[in-house]
Amino acid sequence: MIFMKSKNDLHFSTMDVIYPLLFLLIIVFVFWLESRFNINFNYLGIYPRKFEGLRGILFGPFIHGDSSHLFNNSIPLVVLSTALFYFYKNIRWKVLFLGMLLTGILTWIIGRPSLHIGASGVIYMLTAFLMFKGIFSKQYQLTALSFVVIFLYGSFIWYVFPIDPKISWEGHLSGFLVGFVFSLIFKNPPLLKNKKYVWEQEDFNPEEDDFLKQFDENGNFIEKPKEILEDDDSPPFTVRYIIKKDQNKSNKTL
Repeated sequence: MIFMKSKNDLHFSTMDVIYPLLFLLIIVFVFWLESRFNINFNYLGIYPRKFEGLRGILFGPFIHGDSSHLFNNSIPLVVLSTALFYFYKNIRWKVLFLGMLLTGILTWIIGRPSLHIGASGVIYMLTAFLMFKGIFSKQYQLTALSFVVIFLYGSFIWYVFPIDPKISWEGHLSGFLVGFVFSLIFKNPPLLKNKKYVWEQEDFNPEEDDFLKQFDENGNFIEKPKEILEDDDSPPFTVRYIIKKDQNKSNKTL
């Protein structure tokens, strides 16, 4: 049986991990600059409904208040973005960058009049996208990924509500809503298309198939392809069988 290989088969690339690590490296570098030179970049965060607060849409995800804030965001960010880059290669950049921008814009619209910083909005966007997209896709690989994300980060859902005044629940809610919408509007080709036999392909020509050339128009098997039989002018051959007497058997004494 001959199958055509699918172009959407999953394959691992080192860049699926390198890009998320580079994203984290930038965040860590910004935090190191703040700590090393006693700089506070919090003013570059999102400040809702103020024009200067729009810059936080770009800079806010890279700024963190303390080491605990940075650590709590680092592992989920790498895990979720790596899953995005591996399972959704064709839309990963759209999801990541558009998701970051729209999450920031929505936070700027609905947020409290305070500075909103940190990558948690992006994390919630990725969490919602991976959860819902996997379920909607009806593919077992992506559905399994959804359950893994739910198992690891399903408890995040509680922080889209104002249960802690120190946490930007507006950023969490914005990211979660953006991720959910992305799971509905972004189309992703199947990871594993239904494999087809060669003769099921649109460009298949039965007259050029070596296997089918071994049969005549009535479906009878022939030893040589049709064109070879038609061009073969050699005379027919004769098979002769010669039976020789077994000398050892004839000399055997009973």
